[in-house]
Amino acid sequence: MTIYRHNDMTKNYSKIFLLAATLLVSMNVLAQNMTSSPFSRYAYGDLNENVPNAYRAMGGVGFGMRNNRAICAAQPASYTACDSLTFMMDIAANVNWSRYQDATGMRNKANGNLEYLMLQFPLWKRWIAMSVGLLPFSSVGYDINERDSTTDLRGVYDKKYYGTGNISQVYGGLSFNICNWVALGLNVYYMWGDLDRMRTLTFVDANKNPTIQDESMTISTVRLRYGAQFFHTWGKHTINAGGVFENKRSLNSEYIVIETQTEDSIPIYKGGFEAPMMFGVGAAYVWDNRLTIAFDFEREFMANAQYNGGLGSMYNLRDRNRYAIGVEYRHNPMGRNYAERMIWRAGLNVQDEYLTTIEARRITASVGVGFPLYTIGTVINMTLEYGHRGTLANGGLEDNSLRFTIGASIVENWFFKRKL
Repeated sequence: MTIYRHNDMTKNYSKIFLLAATLLVSMNVLAQNMTSSPFSRYAYGDLNENVPNAYRAMGGVGFGMRNNRAICAAQPASYTACDSLTFMMDIAANVNWSRYQDATGMRNKANGNLEYLMLQFPLWKRWIAMSVGLLPFSSVGYDINERDSTTDLRGVYDKKYYGTGNISQVYGGLSFNICNWVALGLNVYYMWGDLDRMRTLTFVDANKNPTIQDESMTISTVRLRYGAQFFHTWGKHTINAGGVFENKRSLNSEYIVIETQTEDSIPIYKGGFEAPMMFGVGAAYVWDNRLTIAFDFEREFMANAQYNGGLGSMYNLRDRNRYAIGVEYRHNPMGRNYAERMIWRAGLNVQDEYLTTIEARRITASVGVGFPLYTIGTVINMTLEYGHRGTLANGGLEDNSLRFTIGASIVENWFFKRKL
């Protein structure tokens, strides 16, 4: 006679409660400052790519990737790639070192924080799966001080630019296998956050009043992402292709500007901001579960989305293109030698800046390694990225950075009953 252990589900419920508590704590941690870049001074700041650490090492690919050991929130159709009996969690944190250079000299900055937290699990066999998690959307963080002078009686003055804040998002997504070679998916995001920027003009002569302008933006809204994937395997070969789409959507927002020199100018704007329409496509080729080669293309129509009541193009915003290519290799997933099971990754990411004031493209090269543990499928992933953005031409600003990300992709068998 077969006897089932009834405390299995109780243990699973306890784990789910613990993970929910972890998610709530992570919401507070993720709300801390995540960048120190002067490039985040304008618009929504530095935009984040919501791919797992394993795919960051591959240049940020994801739209065509289907992996039962990675959660890719950028492609909601990929969730059904998970095993029908497993629960997955992916968490990562990063440290970033940046060197900024302009005509006045060089400055070094460092910062780090929680990168993301994502969960994934099946709902009905291999046909329906779900993912939830916490992700960054954009970050603002800079502190710039300059001294200049005029030829008139105002004399020498100091300029200070300071900004901080983040827009975060919590998401829930569903994926459906329509047949053995097609999957569809949907993500629902709730975005919230505050971006604060301050500009101060102070004259060295104490008899002249300083000018202080404080800008704050508050966002709280819901948006949707649709995804589709097509996949086929024959022999040792697998081909995946996928795409995602988001429609332009109004943001529930409030924009406030306060001028303290006159103490009577407090304009307040509600609305007037939109998340841009975007689409992305990608493809991946997998050989024998050992070698993966993937490519992504993404376009965001920033210039046609409202920003502060007008089209983005009125505020020096332009459409953004992003290209990513990556490769992953492991010699033998089932090998007895540990080195044979290690996962090696490399990639390249090239993208346009969405601000017209930044001429050069952002280029990021990445390498990474995955260390599988002796459990069913847990992997410790480490990624190192070198990024270059901006240019010194025409009195511009240049940023060279190193970013190290470490995370864990945890896979456990939750949805089965043990037999005695």
